[in-house]
Amino acid sequence: MITIIAAIGKNRELGKNNELIWHLPDDLKRFKKVTSGHDVIMGRKTFESLGKALPNRTNIVITRNKNYKAENCVVVNSIDEAIKISTDTNPYILGGAQIYSQAIKIADELDLTFVDASFDADAFFPKIDATIWKEKHRENFLADEKHKYNYSFILYKRK
Repeated sequence: MITIIAAIGKNRELGKNNELIWHLPDDLKRFKKVTSGHDVIMGRKTFESLGKALPNRTNIVITRNKNYKAENCVVVNSIDEAIKISTDTNPYILGGAQIYSQAIKIADELDLTFVDASFDADAFFPKIDATIWKEKHRENFLADEKHKYNYSFILYKRK
């Protein structure tokens, strides 16, 4: 099983200038809990935006640069290679936009945080085709003193 995990805005916004455009502490806690102990697959720009390998996970970084090195990471040159070398029965795809566009064709699940607001962004999640994806679970949360926006955790499964 391959799971894409992402947080997206109303218009499928992911980020701007290789950074997140909102701060939702409960989403970050959930991300850590869900992905800990798993292989996480991400593009080079996403890895560099994190600044270091995520602890308690096997970090697999995809880049076209054959000489790229990343401390505490496995570096590969394609999403196919990343999937092939993963020993996890449920690796998570962390992005960015280019990786999501490739991975959505092969993923079994989309584990999304939907942020109920529009943002100025330069990176976007691919369209979620309702003929391919079925919503299986949703948890809704209202904005509060720690969370500026309403948001939902939504799980989609491939039909």
